[in-house]
Order: sequence, then C-alpha cells, then structure tokens
Amino acid sequence: MLILTLALLSTACQTLPSPKAAVKSSDIQGLQTLYDYRLAGGKTLHPLNLDDLGRQLRDYDVIFFGEFHGNQASHLLEAQLLAKLYSQNPEIIVSMEMFERQQQAILNRYLDGEIGETYLVNEAPTWPNYKADYRPLVEFAKQNLLKVVAANAPGETVRCVGRYGLDYLDHLNETQKQQVAEDDQYRFPQYKQRYFEFMDKMRKLPEQRKEFSYQAQLLRDRTMAESIDKALRASETGTQLIHFNGSFHSEDRLGTVAALQARRPDLKIAVITPLRGENNPFNDLDSDKRQSNDVFYWVLPQPAEFVDNAYKMQQRRAQFQAGEAKPCLVEGLEKRLSTTEGTGNTTPTGSDSNNSGMAD
Repeated sequence: MLILTLALLSTACQTLPSPKAAVKSSDIQGLQTLYDYRLAGGKTLHPLNLDDLGRQLRDYDVIFFGEFHGNQASHLLEAQLLAKLYSQNPEIIVSMEMFERQQQAILNRYLDGEIGETYLVNEAPTWPNYKADYRPLVEFAKQNLLKVVAANAPGETVRCVGRYGLDYLDHLNETQKQQVAEDDQYRFPQYKQRYFEFMDKMRKLPEQRKEFSYQAQLLRDRTMAESIDKALRASETGTQLIHFNGSFHSEDRLGTVAALQARRPDLKIAVITPLRGENNPFNDLDSDKRQSNDVFYWVLPQPAEFVDNAYKMQQRRAQFQAGEAKPCLVEGLEKRLSTTEGTGNTTPTGSDSNNSGMAD
C-alpha cells in the first residue's frame, strides 16, 4: 500500500478540461478508484485540474483544505496541492488540526531531525492514521524546511470542556491555559444548529450536555484560528498558509474559517471542501453554498463502517464509556462536579470524526 501511495503521489490525477473550455460540471467524468478525485470551482462550478487550482490559489493568504479523514483521495490531493503551492511560493506554512499545541516542541524536534518517526508517533502521540495519511505532508515540510503549526487545542482539555463546559478552563494552570485560545466571543448560530444536528444523529443527549459539547467544538475552532493568526503575524510578508482540517471545521466558511475571519477580516481566505457520492454531486450543490473563490472536490465514499446495527451500538457504547472513564486532570474537580448534569463524555464519534471524537 505504501508503494502504491508513493507511486500515485508522483502522478497527477487525470487532467480535466481547463475552465476556458465550454465544459460544465455535469460533464465531469466519473470516478473509478478510491484515489480519484474531480475538482470544480467558483459559482459556476467549472472543472479544474491541479494546475488550474494552483493558479487560482496563488494570491490567497490562507487556504483551508477540508478533508474526509481516512479518505485516500482527500489525502492524495492534499499532498499534491502542497507541492504545487510550494512550487509557486516557497514561503508557505503548513498548519494542521492533527497536531495539538502542546505537541509543537516534539513536532519541531522531528522536523529538525533530532528524533525519528517512531518516537514522534509514540510520544506525541500522533493520530493512529498518521503514517498512512499525514506522513506525506510532514515529510514534504521536513524536506523543504517548512514550518508546521500544531494548531489544535489539547484533546484532554477539549474532552473535559465537553464534560463540564467552559468553566473547566478556570481550573487550568497558566501553562495549560496557554495551550488554548482566549474566548474571543466568536459565535455563529448557523454553526451551532449544524453541530446540534450532527450530535442528534450520533447520540441523544440533554441540552446542557449538547451545549458543553458545542463549547468544546468552538474551543478547537478558536484555538486553530488563533494558531493560524499567530503564525502569520510571525512570518514574512507574502507568506501563504495552508491549513488541513476535517471538513466540518471549514465547510460553508463556518467553524475555524469564521473564527479566523472574525479575528482577521483583512485576510484573503480560500476554502476547499469535499463532496462524496457514487454519482456526480456538483449539480446537487445549492447555489448559495458556492463562493467565487471556493473550490469543491468530489471523491468516492469510504466503505461503510457498520452493517450490523447491534455491533455498531456495541462499539459506540465502548467508545463513550472509555471517554467517561478518563478523569479530567484538575485536582478535586471530578469530585466537585461529579453530580452536575454535564458529567459524562459528550464528544461524538463516527465516520466524520477524528480520534478525539469531535465533529470533523
């Protein structure tokens, strides 16, 4: 599989017609393998190839790349696009949801060649799918001496906010508080509604627990936005940043995108969003979701996680119970708050979630 992946990374996907040609998104050919993708951009969803995409993104300050975690086509396009952007502007920063702020030091040591990959994987620790999916991004950055931003909030803090709400942050020490963004009052009702709908599909919870889970989600979005902002402010003029995250964080310019735009309305931001399906999904995309500077890409769906519903529920229960069994690492807090309605893990898991269990 590694050999196949490296071979595919060196070969661009099938070249699509230039947007200069009179081609409609409805004419885009179908997908054959899990590594295939098709690109379309703008309000008209005109077809793009990788070169078109690179040129279109040349002048943007920040590019949000939304992915389906574990989707082979998503990860192939990520690696190809990073190389394309670097060829246009070597002053590029890589930012990743997949690393947390407290992991920045160990990530830097790896990029500097002080430690090996096994040490990084075990001691960071990385996401379980790091070698299969994110190794190409980190290795490209390492080879070309690019900065990689560990942008996310610590998973332990996110989980405990999901359990007790934002009041949990008051119990952190100063070092721990530095690992998450300050509350910048970013709120977006549409995002909250979407998150609650996602939660309801995963597990029925009391309203307070859903609210705490949403606060945890916002903590991640705000922290990633602040991490991106800080990285750009510390960089030279003309630097471009590409941020990789689960599609939930950037779809429709909500989540982390909206949090960053609220902090930095001066930034020119582009968003790349995945669509999936056996048949061409471009024509079913609502016109109000199309922005002139946004790009969509079509990939095949991944295999169904479950067919047996009883087995699915068994696995879900085990995941939630594992989360509930972990104490929040603030002395005395568990005992003081154990009787509140918010007790219990509220972070959902599923095919669109990462290993920390939040919506992606």
